[in-house]
Amino acid sequence: MLVCAYIRSNRMRWRNLRSPLSVIEKRNNTMARAFLRAGIAALITSVLALSGNSTATADNQYQIISTFTAGVLAAVSNPAAPPAGVNNNDCKLTAAHPRPVVLIQGTFGAMKDNWGALGPILANNGYCVFSVALTSNPSNLVQTVQPLPTSANQVKALVDQLITKYGPETKVDLVGHSQGGLIALYVTKVLNYASKVGTVVGMGATTHGSTISGLATLAALIPGAGELLEAACPACADQTTDSTVVKVVNNGPVTKPGVSYTMIGTKYDLLSTPASATFINEAGVNNKWVQDACGLDLVDHGRLPYNNTTIRLVLNALSPSTAKNANCGLAWLPAVQQSS
Repeated sequence: MLVCAYIRSNRMRWRNLRSPLSVIEKRNNTMARAFLRAGIAALITSVLALSGNSTATADNQYQIISTFTAGVLAAVSNPAAPPAGVNNNDCKLTAAHPRPVVLIQGTFGAMKDNWGALGPILANNGYCVFSVALTSNPSNLVQTVQPLPTSANQVKALVDQLITKYGPETKVDLVGHSQGGLIALYVTKVLNYASKVGTVVGMGATTHGSTISGLATLAALIPGAGELLEAACPACADQTTDSTVVKVVNNGPVTKPGVSYTMIGTKYDLLSTPASATFINEAGVNNKWVQDACGLDLVDHGRLPYNNTTIRLVLNALSPSTAKNANCGLAWLPAVQQSS
């Protein structure tokens, strides 16, 4: 009984003793979380500062769409619209950037979801950037599935428009993702536009066709599968390894004299396969693995145009005299502005 009475009489005292300790513990936890948030913010800020990257400023007026998912969502409301800074007819060429850049989408891609990051980034660096919806109906969300030669002729028409706009001595730079890289090669070689092209840059380009991780090879063994693929997605059929398009591009040298070529690939590509088939094994071609620039970059095929390492390699290809090393601290972050 005496013990129980003692406990009851001192219960409040012990509670009061625990209360300050509890307050101190909560305060320490709050401070720890604050320091952690501040540390993460400082780390990201320092990474961006080291690479010369920033968010939109007076000099970087075009808003970047930083992820592929955000690009798709932005394209849903208006599939025909280009990203910010693309197709600016008031853009003037400069001594630093004397050639318009033409961006060419990959299969199923619209302008905004394919180029929501790279388009504004190039425009913010002073490039005149253009693109075209590769479809007969730009209001469709799913685009760039028509026969590849049809898309190539649309790109050719855009090149003609730009030469008319900027002058007969003007050349263009072609930057293509996936099928867009093969289209760039087709325009330059098969449509005989090498004299009008300064640079070709491919990202995961289906240069030698794709097995799509073996699916295309399997489809070739199934009666009727090839015809079904061609009917549903002619551009897909045009990118198989035995297609007429792939054969004509690879008949003899792929490259043309006077044109600079950079082909960028990722070792984690499961769509343009084998991944090394994106490269052109000819003299003078710059074949670049993303992982040679940043070994821990695990970017896949679809996210190449939103990948900061890839964006740096594209900027370097377009302006070799101002080339910079990729900042591997950005490899896992959403796309950010980078200076050329």
